[in-house]
Amino acid sequence: MSTPSFIGGECASPNCTETVTSKLACPKCMKLGLPATYFCSQKCFVANYNSHKSIHNLAKQILEANGASATPAGGHRKTPPNGITCDPNAPIETKLALPPWAKNYNFTGSLRPTQISPRRPVPPHIKKPDYANHTQGVSESEQYDRATNNSIRTYSSKELDGEFGLRHACAMGREVLDIAGKALRVGVTTDEVDRVVHEACMERDCYPSPLNYYNFPKSVCTSVNEVICHGIPDYREVQDGDIVNIDVTVYNKGGYHGDLNETFLVGNVGEDGERVVKTAFDCLSNALSMVKPGTLYRELGTKIHKTAVANGCAVNKTYCGHGIGSLFHTAPNIPHYHKNKAKGVMKVGHVFTVEPMINLGVHGDTTWGDKWTAVTGDGKWTAQFEHTVLVTEKGCEILTQRENEPVMCWNRDLLAR
Repeated sequence: MSTPSFIGGECASPNCTETVTSKLACPKCMKLGLPATYFCSQKCFVANYNSHKSIHNLAKQILEANGASATPAGGHRKTPPNGITCDPNAPIETKLALPPWAKNYNFTGSLRPTQISPRRPVPPHIKKPDYANHTQGVSESEQYDRATNNSIRTYSSKELDGEFGLRHACAMGREVLDIAGKALRVGVTTDEVDRVVHEACMERDCYPSPLNYYNFPKSVCTSVNEVICHGIPDYREVQDGDIVNIDVTVYNKGGYHGDLNETFLVGNVGEDGERVVKTAFDCLSNALSMVKPGTLYRELGTKIHKTAVANGCAVNKTYCGHGIGSLFHTAPNIPHYHKNKAKGVMKVGHVFTVEPMINLGVHGDTTWGDKWTAVTGDGKWTAQFEHTVLVTEKGCEILTQRENEPVMCWNRDLLAR
């Protein structure tokens, strides 16, 4: 009898040096249809589960167990129900109608979805990630990495600084977010923001990374008010007093992703909206001040937690920062909350995102029936900021920084619309 391929392999716990000697695999990964993830012992699995489970929460993750009723034939659990879209030329009452899944849905807040426009095309000459044309949006390279790699990649100067290297991808992402932010105002639909982002990506020979990632239907995430993340752009017009997060990721012709987001203040935002946006900014800024060689990844969560609590806010625990580069999501996983069990130590050449999601109310969340939109459990508002950063010998380099802003500086005017 041959030895199973995982026997003698590395344990899935980051920095664990023990080898796998049994069939101890994460049952949640197997239930979700992910490649089996093996651990050297039950003790190691339990000790590292809080860090490992962030994989499960990546967009509520990967494939649903076989036979699940929520999965359409040949589809994926993230596919918008029935793949329904609405023509941009349809009557306004049709475009603003609730999607079928929402008609009897128990919403936590006042925001309501509308119909969405058809998927925007990408010309053949644009370099695409492996999931772009996959029927279920699966990134096989990420799945292989997750199943076989326990280390954090160190990027070389050639990979960073090449003509179309990682630094270029991040610069393109910054340009696209700035353009999207300028398009945002009262009365503009988030679908229009998606169009602006999509076209800006095409103009820069970049693929919009969210598009078809595990069947996400749009080129950008737009998260309004109580939406924590993964909001799907639709025909709803942005209202006076809304806060809107625009989350941009681009994939350049060199094969690298650059990821960032900001939350904008639209019109006359109330005191609580202002507070949560400023707190989210401060949480990221304070966390990035700790980025340097030798810092434990788990320590960022404590700094973020203290900043949030000092301003009467809570930190969402479901979604985390992540390694990024040639893969959209990879090691390390970076929880944003206090007393997390994240493994790993920062080293020169590590590239990752930090993206704390800060809530006015409870830290908990739920997901809409579109299988993507994550909202606060109590319907209160939430805000987020994100950067892709590089660990250098001197500390932190923000690869997605604003122009002439190597260190984050609060300027409300840059976010007011």
